[in-house]
Amino acid sequence: MKSEIFRKLLQLKMDNYVHLVYKITKDFPSDERFGATSQLRRSSLSIILNFIEGFARNNDKVYNNFLKISYGSLKEAQYLIDFSYKENYITENQYTTCFNSIDEIGKMLWTLIK
Repeated sequence: MKSEIFRKLLQLKMDNYVHLVYKITKDFPSDERFGATSQLRRSSLSIILNFIEGFARNNDKVYNNFLKISYGSLKEAQYLIDFSYKENYITENQYTTCFNSIDEIGKMLWTLIK
């Protein structure tokens, strides 16, 4: 039961993060529509989608592989958040909020991977 609560909490945090990314990328420059905007949205969605798909496979080895893919997507999104901040696409507050969310999700994911 404890692990189910942990999994649902992690999934909720991932869901909140992807919605945050979609919200902040609406204000990205139009010339980034097919660049940073698209890539950040796709990598952020990939975090939760791989998490859900891995769990649905109902096989521990496969699940762990999907967790690692999800973690890789998280690191990709982390770089894109850094990039977006350095390019002044997001505010310092948005950067901090995203970074804290990524950090928390990463720690929780890593707990499941180990």
